[in-house]
Amino acid sequence: MTLIGIDGCRGGWLCVCDTHGEVDAIIAPSLAHVLEACTPDIVVIDMPIGLSASGPRACDTLARRALAPTRASSLFPAPVRGALGHPTYEATCAAHRAIDGRAISKQAWFILPKIAEVDAVLQQHPRWRDVLHEGHPELSFATWNGGEPMTHAKKTNEGRVERRALIDARWPGVVDRLASTLPRGAWAPDDLLDAVAVLWTAHRLARGEAVVRPDPPARDATGLRMSITA
Repeated sequence: MTLIGIDGCRGGWLCVCDTHGEVDAIIAPSLAHVLEACTPDIVVIDMPIGLSASGPRACDTLARRALAPTRASSLFPAPVRGALGHPTYEATCAAHRAIDGRAISKQAWFILPKIAEVDAVLQQHPRWRDVLHEGHPELSFATWNGGEPMTHAKKTNEGRVERRALIDARWPGVVDRLASTLPRGAWAPDDLLDAVAVLWTAHRLARGEAVVRPDPPARDATGLRMSITA
């Protein structure tokens, strides 16, 4: 099987791929490129899939509850579908507020192009809908850690240490090895740790052990799953 964990990064998408036990990493310019080139069996991506017409997604609420109290803020609500396609943050907030009564966070605004890219791939190529699953690294790490969320933020030295301890126990030395193969300036250290975390969730999906929130998944107006897997 080919399993992939994906996290967004400055250079596009940081993809950690496990093909028959061989783990490699690439920076891909587009999600479509990864899917077409690798023909994966399971992909877990740290990006919202499925967008509500209005109101919060149940999966976001459930995931934040599972990450409380230390890491709940790491998961911000996904925007509503009507927020896509606006040229500025102000215009996006106005559209979101008109639909849902609330603006969107700057964090959500910055990743809107990637949310739109994922959505476009799944709308244009329905065959990938059963392959691509939404994950969240902090939920993966918490599950990996026996249900206990990480104590420290991921961008701190303490946070990197506690996350790497989990990774090194499963894949000794893999972070340093993969880091040495990736182009400088296209990614940050936490991007690689996050991609490995959601790859770990892809393995759980392959074994039928993953936890899906909610289960069964909700669906948006286009039929996409609105669930987070860990």
